[in-house]
Amino acid sequence: MTDRDVYVEKMKAKLDEWNAEIDRMQAQARAAQAENRAKYEEHLATMRAQRDEAQERLKEAQSASDAAWDDMRKGMERAWEDISGSFQKAWSRFR
Repeated sequence: MTDRDVYVEKMKAKLDEWNAEIDRMQAQARAAQAENRAKYEEHLATMRAQRDEAQERLKEAQSASDAAWDDMRKGMERAWEDISGSFQKAWSRFR
């Protein structure tokens, strides 16, 4: 398994985890009072946007040639860390 394959699998696992967290939060939003529901929906929108951006980065990693992957790996890792941090920040508001 190449470094890129390992990285892609790691990204897929994290996206699955985020999707599960979004699903849990959606259930909480449905059960919340009206005034809190708007806050949940706002944070859910942020989390979905971060997840969607991460999915785009995953597609880029999957479609990159081996030579391109070597060049873009560090940039991808920094972008992934930024996205992950933003997602976790939005998620922490609900804990």
